[in-house]
Order: sequence, then C-alpha cells, then structure tokens
Amino acid sequence: MNSEAIAIWTECLRVIEKHVNEQSFSTWFKPIQPARIDGSVLTIQVPSQFFYEWLEDNYVDVLKLAIKTVIGANGRLEYAVVVDKGNSNNQPYMVSYPQGVSNPAAKKKKETLAAAAHSPFDLSSLDEQTTLQSNLSSSYTFNSFIEGDCNRLARSAGFAVANKPGITSFNPLMVYGGVGLGKTHLVQAIGNEIKNGPEDKFVLYVSSEKFVNQFMDGIKDGNIKSFTNFYMQVDVLIIDDIQFLAGKGRTQEMFFHIFNHLHQNKRQIIMTSDCSPKDLMGLEERLLSRFKWGLTADLQMPDFETRIAIIRKKMQSEGIHIPNNVIEYLAYTVDTNVRELEGVLISLIAHASLNRVEISLDLAKSIMKNIVKDIETEVSIEYIQKSCAEFYGIKVEDLKAKTRKKEIVIARQVAMYFSKEFTNHSLKSIGYHFGGRDHSTVIHAVQSVNDLMETDTSFRNAVQEQKKQFKIRSY
Repeated sequence: MNSEAIAIWTECLRVIEKHVNEQSFSTWFKPIQPARIDGSVLTIQVPSQFFYEWLEDNYVDVLKLAIKTVIGANGRLEYAVVVDKGNSNNQPYMVSYPQGVSNPAAKKKKETLAAAAHSPFDLSSLDEQTTLQSNLSSSYTFNSFIEGDCNRLARSAGFAVANKPGITSFNPLMVYGGVGLGKTHLVQAIGNEIKNGPEDKFVLYVSSEKFVNQFMDGIKDGNIKSFTNFYMQVDVLIIDDIQFLAGKGRTQEMFFHIFNHLHQNKRQIIMTSDCSPKDLMGLEERLLSRFKWGLTADLQMPDFETRIAIIRKKMQSEGIHIPNNVIEYLAYTVDTNVRELEGVLISLIAHASLNRVEISLDLAKSIMKNIVKDIETEVSIEYIQKSCAEFYGIKVEDLKAKTRKKEIVIARQVAMYFSKEFTNHSLKSIGYHFGGRDHSTVIHAVQSVNDLMETDTSFRNAVQEQKKQFKIRSY
C-alpha cells in the first residue's frame, strides 16, 4: 500500500469525521482502503459495487470537500471497486470508476455506432438488415407483464434496471426459470423501457445461439475484431438462454472479455437461463463468478391469482368478455406456465369466433379435453369439494359459506386437507376456492385434520376411505 496515499487518506478521514455522525463514519468510511496517489488523483478501494453506489449517492459532497481540503483545488478521487475477491489461484478483480462517473456521452456513442455500422462485420446477421437494430418486440412491455408473488422480485429488479441501466447494483441481472414463465417477456420489457427512455442508449437483444453463430462466422471470415468491437459498444446487452454457451470454450472466452469490458464501463448486462448460476453446467468458473456479481432472480409458476389476472389482461387486450366462472375454471385447470395458458385462451377465442358461439364454461371444458389429457379424471378442488359434500351429506355451497357448524367445519377442513395433498394449488389458491379464506385458515385446517386423525380412530378410517378415490384419480 502506498505510504503517501495512506497519509493523504488519513487527513481526509479527519475532515470527513467532522461532517458525518459516528455510526456513518464507522460503517461507510473505516472500511475504505487507500490504494494509490497519482499526482492529484487519490484512488481508494471499496469492498463492493453497492458500497461505491452508496457513497456516490449519499456522501459525494463530503468526499469532495475532504479531497479539496487535503490535496487542493485540483484534487480528484477515483474508486477501485472489488467485484471479485479472488482465491488462492486468482488475484482479486477490481474495476475503477472516477468520482461522479456518468454514462458515455451520446456523441461518443454515436461515433462508435457509426464506426460499427461501417465495419466489415456482417450486421445483417443481427436483423435481416444492414442497420443497427435492437431486435426487441414492441409487444413486450411492463404494462403487459402481470405481476404476482411468482415474479415480483424479478419484475421489481427489472424495473429498477430500466430506470438506471448500468448504475444499480443489479448488474448483471440474471433472470432464470422454466419454460414459458415469462423470462423473454421480462427482459425485453426492460430493453423497451430503456430504448424508449430519455437517454440515447443502444439496446441489443440476442439469443445465445445467435451470439455463438455470429462468433463462428467472425472466425470463418476473419472478422473477430469487428465482432468484438461491435459488442463492446453496446449500452445494454440482453442475452437470452445463456445456458447454451455450455461446452463452447472459445465462445465463452470471447463473452468473458466482452462482459468485463461492458461491466467496467457501466454498461448494463441482462441474461436469462433455465436454471440458477450454481446449477449451470459446462460454463467456466470465472464466468459463473461474474454472473453472481449482480442480482439473480427467479420466475416461478404463476399462482392461481396471477393466472386469473393474466386471463383478464389478455381478454381485455382482445376486447373480449368472458364469464368469471370460465376465468376461474381456466385458471385452476391450466397451472403449468404462462405460455400454455395463453395458448388455451387463443384456442378458446378461435373456437368461439369460428363457430359463432358465446364463450361459456361448456365450451371451455370441451376445448380443454383436447388440450389437457384426461382432464375429467384428474383431481381438482371442484371434484374434492363435491366428493366431500356428498360424503358428509351437505352442499358444496356450505363448504364455501361462513357458517361455523361443527359438521360443516369438519367437512371443510377435510376438503382443504385433500386439496393440499392431491392438487398443486398454493395455500392462497385453496383458500380462494373455499369462500375467499386466507392461507392461514388452510394451514389450520390441515393441522386440525392431522391432529384428529392421531386421536380419533373412526375419523382416521373415514379419511383414509375417502382418500382411496383421490389416489385412484391422481394416477
């Protein structure tokens, strides 16, 4: 560590200590290490990207005051941000930012874009044209992306990135999840929000497969430099299905250098994957380490309430009204992913239009028979409610009512117990089907049935007898 830098930073700390409280000083300034002094520029090492951003957002004025007081009017501050602590085999990896860093000026960016446009690299492979295109679909927006418990973190992070691309701690942003859960929709919504924003930024969406093909073409045609230069001038890089880089060593090497360049220059990187970084196979450890620098957010299967919201939004956009009982039927029947749900809705609309009939529950059930195998023999909450009502000699409506009669409460609790065991519905969804009750009621019902089965032999036998019919229908 440079002794002169230590001395200067010690004097700076004396100035800072007079202008911040003791707790803030201990939290945000004591961990800082002076790295070097080069003329009038002092470089300080901070432990993380978040730490750096917090200093810039909250203490930039006091830092400037300290530097001017100790070094003079020409004094400047730079940050060395630790983004990878390294290990026994690798040195720590740091990036440097000047104080008050801003995104590249629009003039400079336009110059690099123009240079790329006249480069030997075949830009037509990006979008069937010889002009720079973002490859974004305008239909993918935040407005059309329905928020629910299944995707709230990813959507919130995406919106934050869209508002401050490259300068939040969510860089890179990794969105992962199964097929049809909305990964592409979300990342393209981020891209569209940035592209349509006030700043002049070049956003590029590309699949990993296309990235690989472009790289291979660059090798074949001897245009690797043009390929690299093109990607290094992008402001926001969105790369879909990053898992397909697995096993492609040379492509990973190239992406590693592009990633480092973009990240160091505060350009935003957004990726999607079918699994979390820790489960990605066939990718180099140094790449996986960098994927973890920012935020990793997953998309899960939409819950019942979110599926209802998706259906309503889709129907609203199509200008079509469908009854609530049809919406609820589709929402709990199609519980796999958003893509399949939207496919069912398209089929429903098409059948109603071609046959010139109203959308009804009967029509929905008829269509579902052709889409979901053996739908009528599957266990559903509706079937469980009907069976339990018959067994206990009550009406299905009683299970949903507010009554606290003992025989109805027991029947309701048993029905909730079976719904939890034999369906994939969430606790909230189950409660919704039983008169809009909350998830805590369902938890209590399941626990009550388990407790009663342990103490009441006749009750346990009755439940086990009922359970047989659900087991048969669940196979």
